[in-house]
Formats: sequence, C-alpha cells, structure tokens
Amino acid sequence: MAIVRPFVCVRPEAGKADKVAALPYDVYNRKEACEAVKGNPLSFLNIDRAETQFPDDVDTYDDRVYVKAREILDRQIEEGVYVTDGEEDYYLYELTMDGRSQTGVVACCSIDDYVGGVIKKHENTREDKEIDRIRHVDTTNAHTGPIFLAYRQDEAVKEIVAQVKSGQPIYDFVSDDGIGHRVWVIGDRAMVRAVQDAFGRIPATYIADGHHRAASAVKVGLKRREENPGYTGEEPFNYFLSVLFPDEELMILPYNRVVKDLNGMDREGFLKAAAERFCIEELGTEAFSPEEKGTFGMFLEGKWYCLKARPEYMSNDPVDGLDVSILQDHLLDPVLGIGDPRTDKRVDFIGGIRGLKELERRCHEDMKVAFSMYPTSIRELLEVADAGRLMPPKSTWFEPKLRSGLFIHRLG
Repeated sequence: MAIVRPFVCVRPEAGKADKVAALPYDVYNRKEACEAVKGNPLSFLNIDRAETQFPDDVDTYDDRVYVKAREILDRQIEEGVYVTDGEEDYYLYELTMDGRSQTGVVACCSIDDYVGGVIKKHENTREDKEIDRIRHVDTTNAHTGPIFLAYRQDEAVKEIVAQVKSGQPIYDFVSDDGIGHRVWVIGDRAMVRAVQDAFGRIPATYIADGHHRAASAVKVGLKRREENPGYTGEEPFNYFLSVLFPDEELMILPYNRVVKDLNGMDREGFLKAAAERFCIEELGTEAFSPEEKGTFGMFLEGKWYCLKARPEYMSNDPVDGLDVSILQDHLLDPVLGIGDPRTDKRVDFIGGIRGLKELERRCHEDMKVAFSMYPTSIRELLEVADAGRLMPPKSTWFEPKLRSGLFIHRLG
C-alpha cells in the first residue's frame, strides 16, 4: 500500500507566489531559460537552471552552477521570499486550464515504494539525464520540482479534497500562460491522519510525468542512506516531493510526430506503401485531428489525409495496441525506416499543446510529413504500468504543467 506522508514545506510568501512559480526546468533550453528569468529575480527558474546566472562560456553542468542554485535558495529563504511551515502538513494544488480543473494532493512519497514497485512506472530513464538532477537535489539539499503522480480515484480522498477546497486558499493566481493556480493547506491534525490513512489503503500510485526527476530523487535518497548507515527511515531524505492526482481528473494531449523525408520514396510511392496497412482518405487543406483509436491525421505536401489502421494491425495488447505503437510498428518503421524513435534524428515530436498548425509549419520549413495522433488515455497508461510494461517514447503529453518553487522539501 502507498506511503504518502505530510511534510514540513518551504514555500513562497503569499504575495510572491506568482513571481516564484516557474514551469519545469526541462521545458527550456539554455537560451530560453535565460530569457525567461530576465526581470524576475524571484522566478524559481533562477534556482532550477542556475546556469542562467553565468555567462555562456560556463558549462551548464559546471560545479559552480549547482553551488549557485544552493546559494540563491538559501539567500531567498533568509530574505523572507520563502516561509517554512511549522508542522508536517499536506497541501492541495489545483490547476485550471480552459475552464477545466484538476486537484492534486501535495505530499512526500517513499523511495522504498519506488524501489518496491508500489509507485509504478511506464518509461525507462537515461542515466545521463538523471545526473544533472541528482547533483541539483544533492547540492541544494532539496526537492524543488514535484513528481506528477496519478492514483485511481478514492472516495475518502475525494471527500477530504472537497471539504478543504470549501475553505480559503493560501495562493490564488493566474500565470502568464493563462493557467489558474490555487493552493490550500491541510493542517487539521485529524484531517492529516485521514489523508494518510486513505492513501495507505491505495495499492499503487503511478508516475504520470517526471520519470527522470523521480529516479534522481530516489538515487539521492539511497546515497544519503549509504552516507548515514544508522538511518531510521524517518529522515526526510527517505521521501520525495510529489503531487498526486486522481485519474479521472487528468487529461492527456496527443504527442504528434513529424518526419524529415519519405525514406527515398516520392509521394505516390509512399502512399502506395502506406495503403498496405492503412485505409487512406484524402481530406484537403483543413487540419484533421483524430477522434477515435486507430485513426491518424497525416499532412503531406499541403494536404491532410485520414489514415485508419486496417483491422489486422489493431491489437488488444496494452502496449502494441497503443496508437503510438501502431503508427511506429506499421508505418514509421517498415515504411519510413524510423527504427528507433529515441535516437533517429529524422523524426521529431510535437506536444499537442502546440496545435496542428505547428505540424503544418514544420512541414513547410524542415520536415516532409506530419502525423496527428489520437491521445493515449490515462486508462491505457495505468494498464501498461500494471502489466509491468513500458510505453514507447513520447506517448503522453500532460497539460497543464506543475509549477516548480511553490513547494520545497528539504532533505535534512
């Protein structure tokens, strides 16, 4: 059963929360991060991406970058940008996009649950991508970007969430991208125990987004255990910062694909090869977004097409039956020669938040063909994780994104 604990939270002073809150560190390249922090010294991105404090000739992963992150965090805590709550509490974090809201419980989850499989994963991680966050967490002595977890809706948790949200939030602001953010404290001791007990009856939680951050946080915890052989398991480094959302409130956007060329074929040859596996209908110039599984939009030489997988290529397997798998296994690989989408530079991935016009733009500029996808469902994600399987790369795009800096968990 899931261990989901309250924690002593370091968080922005109420009047500064909107200035502190920042999108996750990995949505920016270095140039974009430097631009984003201009004029806002309180943005948490200054800490999450502390290379923004150095000239370009200082490497992003230089030791000085991580030391600077710690310096900024400690200084801003001393200056009162952040406050430290006096007790171990839970928090609710509500995000609203386009009139639709989702509310998660902010808490700390056990590194043992991660290692033991109570926290289920659907992606592999790469060590090179983990190292940066391991160094950041270890040097700052803090978890600063919460891991996005999901759980199957639980009525006890749902009732507590509704009760707490009837009260006054401690933060209530709209970020520059139009996303609404509201936060409540769950500080009543009886209610804290009720939340902990409710999650203690939930058999599993699932990483929705943030696999590399989760792996990095766990590895820092395990490192601290080695450094402290007398640890009891109660130390803060045994837990990592998370926001847990009920599955029924989550929305996954499609993760679309663009490919640089037709693998040596002309338009007619490519369409003929694709037609062996897909029923193809030419639609014209109006952008097409699929409305059912097994259906794909395709933009090629100024025209949109509807591709529908032939029945023999559909599957009930939790991984093979995903639309991203069907496209990869029966078109991108055998027809276009994209054998490994993780490493092949001929394919790129476009989050659904960018819209279909972005697919058209890329095809006019540097790509040849684009595919609009039907989104992976949260049910499919849970089924893959429950089966102990892995999703293909770039299967899910979650919106809205959690902000970093609103909740900080110090490791000791």
